[in-house]
Amino acid sequence: MTILWDADPGAVERYTFALGSDITRVDSLATATRTLQEANRDPLLVIGPEVDMHQACDLSELARVERPELGVILLRRRLDVGVLAQALRAGVREVLTVDDLTGLADAARRSRELTAKVAGHGGDAGSSEGRVITVFSAKGGVGKTTFSTNLGAYLASKGSRVLLVDLDLAFGDVAISLQLLPQNSMSDLIAMSGHLDAQGLASIVTKHESGLDVAAAPSEPSDADRIPGVLVGEALRVARRAYDYVVIDTPPAFTEHVLAAFDVSDVLVLIATLDIPAVKNLRLSLDTLDLLGNPKESRVVVLNRSDAKVGLRAEDVVAAIRQDIAVMVPSSPSVPASVNRGVPIILDEPKHPVSGALRDLADKYLTVQVASATVGSSAGEEPKRERWSLARGGRR
Repeated sequence: MTILWDADPGAVERYTFALGSDITRVDSLATATRTLQEANRDPLLVIGPEVDMHQACDLSELARVERPELGVILLRRRLDVGVLAQALRAGVREVLTVDDLTGLADAARRSRELTAKVAGHGGDAGSSEGRVITVFSAKGGVGKTTFSTNLGAYLASKGSRVLLVDLDLAFGDVAISLQLLPQNSMSDLIAMSGHLDAQGLASIVTKHESGLDVAAAPSEPSDADRIPGVLVGEALRVARRAYDYVVIDTPPAFTEHVLAAFDVSDVLVLIATLDIPAVKNLRLSLDTLDLLGNPKESRVVVLNRSDAKVGLRAEDVVAAIRQDIAVMVPSSPSVPASVNRGVPIILDEPKHPVSGALRDLADKYLTVQVASATVGSSAGEEPKRERWSLARGGRR
């Protein structure tokens, strides 16, 4: 199968001689990414001459990490040293001029042969990757950190390897909520950018008594600006190969760090409360995720403090967001009390109604064993994993 990323509808006919008849044309970065994800055979990606160089390299760079068997061929109107160097750094296999059809045919043949060799030696290494869970709300104060810490601690208490990442890099509260005093933080990854591995990630982790590993936010808010989104993506891809679960706490905004997390997430836990601003922001968040190409089946909507008597009902929320609520978590003064003690309520008071609701969320919607029946896949199928995406488009 050949995927041709070219906006020109006549491109398929032009390149059939060189690429064969099994060509699927796509016209955007989001469509190219989605088609690659859904491809059930090892594809060849050919990027047309009018595609933006930065977008082409972004997709190739990510594919090199997440799908090393994928062959990428880049076509340009003219070649120069700068184009060749940038393409090679991004993992493009070959770069040719658009009118060199014979060269394109040879390059496609060589790339398919290499893909077969790489895929043959690759085994099932990808099957051991962990599950990435991002907890998000575009409104502050809805309980994201409480959810993240409790879900992470619960999964860790069951014997899973779990990393909790605090992506509220300026004002994160994960460490203080768990009464941790981290010696290192996410800012210590900056020096490892581009060559981060599991050992480097482990060097910045702080261990919680529940067995949960925590990658804490920097102690200085100004450090957040020094951490690029691409480094966050790199860290999360390394983390998913080292852990069974990666739980991500986020700030209440679509920052570049949050977008990087969305790109590698299997499940998005979207939190709302019974107030008009929170519901409005959730509706806007869902619309934004649609625009970013995020799959609807990966989203789990949770209503926190669902029993609050404030003149708004759960039915009103469903009508406003046009999506069902998966789990309703009651309000309780025990929750802030547990935060003040630095002990997740799900471990400290396992029979509490809040703990029960959080366990339901984890067991029914987040764990790998039953995810196929609850997050959009048919019973008996493997859970659909959106391993990588550049639907947001371009460099940031």
